[in-house]
Amino acid sequence: MEAFDFVSPKSIDEAVSILNQHGDRARIIAGGTDILVMMRAGRRLADVVVDVKNIPELTAMSYSPQAGLTLGAAVPCYQLYQDAAISAAYPGLIDSATLIGGIQIQGRASIGGNLCNAAPSGDSIPAVIALSGVCHIAGPNGWRTLPAEDFCTAPGQNALQQGEMLVSVQFPAPAANSGANYQRFIPRNEMDIAVAGVGSSVVLDASGQNFVSGRVALASVAPTPVFSQAAGDSLAGKPVSDEAIREASELAMADAKPITDMRGTIRQRIHLIGVLTRRTLNNAVERARGG
Repeated sequence: MEAFDFVSPKSIDEAVSILNQHGDRARIIAGGTDILVMMRAGRRLADVVVDVKNIPELTAMSYSPQAGLTLGAAVPCYQLYQDAAISAAYPGLIDSATLIGGIQIQGRASIGGNLCNAAPSGDSIPAVIALSGVCHIAGPNGWRTLPAEDFCTAPGQNALQQGEMLVSVQFPAPAANSGANYQRFIPRNEMDIAVAGVGSSVVLDASGQNFVSGRVALASVAPTPVFSQAAGDSLAGKPVSDEAIREASELAMADAKPITDMRGTIRQRIHLIGVLTRRTLNNAVERARGG
């Protein structure tokens, strides 16, 4: 690993100034579970590493049934699932937070860091997309927002421009009769990269028998996480049925554009997307009905 300077700004403005000054030779560290590994391997280079854990907005987490959840980009995963109110309101997000590495990693890794790392296999990203997460970004030209489905632009690349940083991810308050779920397939029981993953969310009508809306997102089957809008939109207005869920799964499979590598084949991954879409939609429906 090359030598680098280490700075710990106390405000968003200070961090943005440092990032803008050093451009792509500055790297943010929040949990460090990705960036330190990549720097040691020579896959990321830096003149300065910017520690953002002393910036209050990046480590803040707030939730209310009216306003929803605002999650600072550096909030570690364990804080999410140890919060009973958030766990009850966003079980689909908790599904993914408990799958990122092992318990030691979850003490450092964050949902925001998972997004910024922009791995196609990032476990939290489909859940964030399915739950309509919105990224709040600060930079030298002020603030902007970006839907989570537009944040990852290529393997390991995101939409942040020079001097910008992800400050928080905001989730709307859960709608009545809504549910979500994330599942993945891996070769081993734990701490492996997903061969395929799916995050799904649904909103049902008051009877619980009809879909109002749905959102489906995929992992590990394209250069970026995939928002399968066609799959989610296909559910709207239909009765909850195996047929409606099967049709959505086929549309999700059509949106998958995987490769064959050491972890899985194209054929296997497309098949898995169908299976996982059906499973996550069924689980989301069960949760929406209070299960």
